[in-house]
Amino acid sequence: MSNLGSLQPASVWRYFDEITRIPRPSKKEEKIIDYVVAFAEDHQLAYKKDETGNILICKPATPGLENRKTVCLQSHLDMVCEKNSSSSHNFETDPIQTQIDGDWVKALETTLGADNGIGIAAQLALLSDPLLKHGPVECLFTVDEETGLNGAMGLESGFFNSKVLINLDSEDEGELFIGCAGGMNTVATLKYNTRPTPEGSTAFRIDVTGLQGGHSGTDIHKNRGNSVKILNQFLWESRNRFGARLSVFEGGNLRNAIPREAYAVVVIPEKYNEVFSTYFHDFTRILKSEYLIDEPLIQFTLQSCDLPEKVIKKKVQEKLLNSLYACPHGVISWSRIMDNLVETSTNLASIKFAQPNRIIISTSQRSSVNAAKVQIANTVKSTFKLAGALVDQTEGYPGWNPNPGSEILQIAKLSYLRLFNTEPAVKAIHAGLECGLFLEKYPYLDMISFGPTILDPHSPSERISISSTLKFWRLLLDILPQIPEN
Repeated sequence: MSNLGSLQPASVWRYFDEITRIPRPSKKEEKIIDYVVAFAEDHQLAYKKDETGNILICKPATPGLENRKTVCLQSHLDMVCEKNSSSSHNFETDPIQTQIDGDWVKALETTLGADNGIGIAAQLALLSDPLLKHGPVECLFTVDEETGLNGAMGLESGFFNSKVLINLDSEDEGELFIGCAGGMNTVATLKYNTRPTPEGSTAFRIDVTGLQGGHSGTDIHKNRGNSVKILNQFLWESRNRFGARLSVFEGGNLRNAIPREAYAVVVIPEKYNEVFSTYFHDFTRILKSEYLIDEPLIQFTLQSCDLPEKVIKKKVQEKLLNSLYACPHGVISWSRIMDNLVETSTNLASIKFAQPNRIIISTSQRSSVNAAKVQIANTVKSTFKLAGALVDQTEGYPGWNPNPGSEILQIAKLSYLRLFNTEPAVKAIHAGLECGLFLEKYPYLDMISFGPTILDPHSPSERISISSTLKFWRLLLDILPQIPEN
């Protein structure tokens, strides 16, 4: 593990280094919760925890700044747990293996957890330093953000007192965010029966690997390959050309990550063995050329395997392959209010064969327009209902409507200009931030979100810029003393 404590700002990286050693998958944040509580007790800071598991730590103002508005700094405790298929990492027990590569910190074959570990680290660095200047500060640490913003949903009204909130969960240094998309999940369950594998068959395993994956919000417009859609296309064609029968088909993991890998086991009549292999190589050659720019490392593997005892029935196979083919994925529409902002999108996230005899297909939808979010979610729902699947949808979470006249935005803009002699970009983000949920319970909040540059979050390629982290920290420290009086 690399020595992150040698980087600048030292206090932020020291705490981030500690955080990478603590397992914190979504819904399993007990160890990081205990760590944060112990931190508060060690530093003799007042804290409280609600029934959901969210933690609030309070730090008094620097002498002379007691009359400033209280500011809440907020981040989430959980992380997305994605790894390469070659990795044996156990996210529930193992520390993240960090590496320094030039200006970047990354992990060995897993997600790094800079989303949102760097926000946690910045909060702890601020809370632990008695020399920093600021008014009254509350630090809010929420749980279970990555699986649906559940910590923010369960936050008790009146849990914090601030009227200004700075969310530390954005991933583009030099950009100040004042809005975000709302989202919801649509999950289809297709029941299936099996029949014995036809005699005179040969079995093959097909793998799609090497895709970049990424965040289903911030990366959805980058034309990255979807392993489930790509493999399904081959299976759909193989069914028509060679009478291929499906034994298993799995790919993707998390509803908020674009699927990077997928595999299937199929059987075909032995007489088609040679022509099937030829077609596979022709098909993959074409796909590689199509993705040459956006997915240069895409890999396709075809290998013989043991003949499975059973395959799923033809009618179910037809429904599955057709519905996956028809299911939309990617950008649905672009914003007409803000340039280069995705308004609405949907992510075909994963397919899993579960027991007893169920196929579970997970998807997620995002939009800054609530009606558009519901419309695309119902499009996905209808696609799978036509296949006879049972479909469940989450209630979802609201978006955060931009307020260009925000007081904290003006303060942050002036701070950034003063520090770096350039104006920051003001944007909204096509990802789910907890800010929309906070507004439901605290409608008077004045909010902004910013952070260092993090590339490829929610994938094993996740990495954080060291130089941008220093700028992020300097900006935060410059903003806090500028908060006006009540």
